[in-house]
Amino acid sequence: MLQGSILQQLETSHRGSRRPLNFGVYYKNTLVALCHALEDFILESGGNPLMITAFQRGKWYLQEAERYGEIAEKASHIAIMAASDAGFAEHPTSQRSNVALVDLDPSDPVAQEWHLIIMSETYTAMVLCQELSDMDYGAKGQPENDQERKFYGFWTFEPELVRETVDIAIAHIGRYNQDLQHALTTQAQQITSAFGTKERDDIGVVVCRVVDYLQKSHNNLCQVEEETRSSLPLQQEALDNNLLSNEMQAFLRMAQLIDQADATNPMEAAEVAALSEAMGQLLDLPAWQIKRLRLAGLLHRLPPLQGVEDVLDPVKSPIQQEVLRQKDVMPKASVLRVMPQLQAIAHIISHQTEHWDGSGRPDGLAYDAIPLESRILALIAEFQHRVTAYQSDENPIERALAYCHTLAGQAFDPKLVEALGLLAMGMQQGMSLQVNQPKIAAGIWLLNSHCDQTVMSSEF
Repeated sequence: MLQGSILQQLETSHRGSRRPLNFGVYYKNTLVALCHALEDFILESGGNPLMITAFQRGKWYLQEAERYGEIAEKASHIAIMAASDAGFAEHPTSQRSNVALVDLDPSDPVAQEWHLIIMSETYTAMVLCQELSDMDYGAKGQPENDQERKFYGFWTFEPELVRETVDIAIAHIGRYNQDLQHALTTQAQQITSAFGTKERDDIGVVVCRVVDYLQKSHNNLCQVEEETRSSLPLQQEALDNNLLSNEMQAFLRMAQLIDQADATNPMEAAEVAALSEAMGQLLDLPAWQIKRLRLAGLLHRLPPLQGVEDVLDPVKSPIQQEVLRQKDVMPKASVLRVMPQLQAIAHIISHQTEHWDGSGRPDGLAYDAIPLESRILALIAEFQHRVTAYQSDENPIERALAYCHTLAGQAFDPKLVEALGLLAMGMQQGMSLQVNQPKIAAGIWLLNSHCDQTVMSSEF
């Protein structure tokens, strides 16, 4: 990382911390779709955010200036950092009273970065990236296709991390314009003091928009490749995988936020995933099914599909027409259904609220008609919740297991409760579970050829 860059300063402050940053490599086409999705949601958000961006050069800002004019009508202030180009300051958007330009010195390390930082009392998001150097690209050098340029960094919705980065960015702006620094500092403090005073915007809608934009970018790539034959198969595959990886990241980040917001059980998803994986191994399930069960555990707290009709465009995104059709017959379907590769995971999560005796929802399934992975997930999630709730007891594992036994034959599969007893015995005897937060930037490893396979109801 370039010394003195915003990304480097943030990485240094988190090095060795309990919450290290998850970095990854992003192609330009991925970042364009991702930033557009996060920016466009400002128009729907309940707040009037402060937005700070870094465009490398003014010519990249000029490509977005019209969009930024519309965003400026909703945002309280927009600060744009870039090395100046002709026309950079003359565009009408730049003349708005709430839009400020910061002409970066070409030697400034931030002139090699691509940042989008959005902060309001209802919505926070950011993308922080730094372009790879010639040395990073290796012998092949810079790619000829602009869409294949690579950037190193990460993106997130985490309010505390966004707030920390805002301070770093404002301090950097102060090197060029101290009056603007003071104005932005005051505004950031006002927003921070208002955290918690308004209902947060629905993160599920933002995630659906991100996935939708990434899917559109994928469709556009396929169309361009078909018309021009401009990309080699391996290059096309790399671009496609980068888009897919970020769709996966969007859901993992959403799940992470849900856990962080739960002060009483902030590790639920990671622990449920680890316990589900251990249960799958105990039941001798095939490796692909255990991996799928782990992913379902990480995402099991995601909300139902709701409020996303305006985000999805059936005309521009034909891949999602079936999603909207299914919503009429599956109103409790997981938000994950907007991503075709996660259809099976969505099905597992949707049916985790079924009961063994048929009294659950959404479909009132009973006994072995309930997907096996859904039955496992329901039991493990309840067990983990009870263990956490009983932490002050002498033996929380034993008490949590006893509670699950009371629901055997009603909410839970009796055979699975018996298997849970063996798992609990191992935990009491010192068996350790690998409870780790997933490396979100590399989340695509969680997908496999079975993730979009139909989930069959089965015995074990």
